Amino acid sequence: QVQLVESGGGSVQAGRSLRLSCSVSRQIDRFTLLGWDRQAPGKKRDMVARIETNGRTSYDDSVKGRFTISTLGLDTVSLLMTNLRPEDTAIYYCHADHPLYGTFWGRGTQVTVDG
Repeated sequence: QVQLVESGGGSVQAGRSLRLSCSVSRQIDRFTLLGWDRQAPGKKRDMVARIETNGRTSYDDSVKGRFTISTLGLDTVSLLMTNLRPEDTAIYYCHADHPLYGTFWGRGTQVTVDG
């Protein structure tokens, strides 16, 4: 069983930054894709950022130029969020996609941005 644990969420003023971290219980090079999604109150879960094993990244248009996804060491996926906006308020979920065993999710971390 793969476990993912997010950390780094909190409440900040608009314009400030936060870094989210996701600790994965298996070496991340075993997964084809790592990413962050978010779910705002009353809305569906949406993609925020992805990183593939070759290092290629992709972002939702709403966060391009403000958020950066990266891997740290063998077991951590990071999401650096700068110039935060109130509309970024959501629960942020980390996930890891395995080619055989499917997608594993963390339990999420709350990010609240006050305008």
